[in-house]
Amino acid sequence: MSEGPKDRAVPHRPEIVCICGSARFVDEMRVVNRELTFAGVIVVAPGEAGGLVTHEQKAALDALHLRKIDLADRVLVVNPGGYIGESTSREIAYAHALGKPVSFTDPV
Repeated sequence: MSEGPKDRAVPHRPEIVCICGSARFVDEMRVVNRELTFAGVIVVAPGEAGGLVTHEQKAALDALHLRKIDLADRVLVVNPGGYIGESTSREIAYAHALGKPVSFTDPV
């Protein structure tokens, strides 16, 4: 008799980490994304606009990033020099309100 789907062991789901940080740190976020990915972590990160965006596009990207935080097990803030901007502050507060652990790459 063959195994059914319920008879097979379900592999452990990798941790999901949402990266947050200022768009000025896109290169640093890419490095963190790569390191986490090679460590076996599923990474969700800010969308890269690649240039200027309208106010409406920024609002849409900000709202989408909150949904990424919803999906994550924890949040990692990429904050070289301790810098945390307005949008990132909002994301940190949102993650805390959900009870998600938040850590930082640099002291705050």
